Amino acid sequence: MKKLVLAGMLALAAAPLAAQQFDYGFAGLMGKANRVELPPLTLASGKPVAEKPYDLKSGGYYKMKIVADGSAELALSGGDFFRAIWINEIVINGIEIRPMGVHSMEFDNAGEAEISFIAVMPGSFALSIPGTDGQSQRAEFNIR
Repeated sequence: MKKLVLAGMLALAAAPLAAQQFDYGFAGLMGKANRVELPPLTLASGKPVAEKPYDLKSGGYYKMKIVADGSAELALSGGDFFRAIWINEIVINGIEIRPMGVHSMEFDNAGEAEISFIAVMPGSFALSIPGTDGQSQRAEFNIR
């Protein structure tokens, strides 16, 4: 009986510490205060997609723009990356899309898309322009 009472007291004492560690505020994890804005990805003929690899934290909430300048019809493909994240929404021309899954995004003309997501599965992943193999034609994502 004493062990049971002691275990209950320890659990109650630890509860406030756990609540403080994961206190994301009223909006929870998806709150604006928890969101990290990532540098944009660029789709332009002859330009790198990303300047450097993205280092993400599993459980982190991120927002990123994908900007195409219209110099060529380009796409970004990366099924492994899209399976390693939970997509909150993709916004294109003010239209909010909440997909169950994505494999690629293609831009026929100049435009911008914004994606907000939570990194889920640790590992190294890439979004790349299909049909290319150059290092500058891909964006690397490392989820820790």
